[in-house]
Amino acid sequence: MIHFDCPYLSEQVELTDERQDHIALRHPDLLPDHLDAIAATLAEPDLIRRSHRFPNALQFSRWFETVHRGKHVVVIVVSGNGYGERHWIITAYLSRRISGGEIEWQSD
Repeated sequence: MIHFDCPYLSEQVELTDERQDHIALRHPDLLPDHLDAIAATLAEPDLIRRSHRFPNALQFSRWFETVHRGKHVVVIVVSGNGYGERHWIITAYLSRRISGGEIEWQSD
């Protein structure tokens, strides 16, 4: 398991081995080569949206000019599960544009 700092949540976010395997299988363009981009997205996102699919999930995104000639890294973080305030990555992927959900926070 890997833990990432997430100043927005004032907590660490978990990436379990199972979720890391899921991302690597479903989104091999992101993992394993761009694990540092996931960390940077959680540390300094460009945009945070509330997920329209999951009420307890946030969509962190950040543009990287150096990832596949320019892509957004999107990291979906779920918080809480009845066992305290746990935060974990459910999935992450690359995208040309960001859509869906309500904007919760945006960088200047």
